[in-house]
Amino acid sequence: MYGYLWRHLPGPAPVRLLLALMLFAGLVALLFGWVFPWLMPQLPFNDVTVDEAQAAAPASVIMGA
Repeated sequence: MYGYLWRHLPGPAPVRLLLALMLFAGLVALLFGWVFPWLMPQLPFNDVTVDEAQAAAPASVIMGA
């Protein structure tokens, strides 16, 4: 993929490098500005599966020892 991109960017190597860095910065801005904020409510990071009763009980009670 990177070789394909490098071959299709115009100009000599320093210009290609600058264009590649600008594309990378644009992609990062797109991800952090729109994609990740849109995705965040759909990810279950705040869904806790630990019961309060189990969290308060000693480990020996939970393990059945």
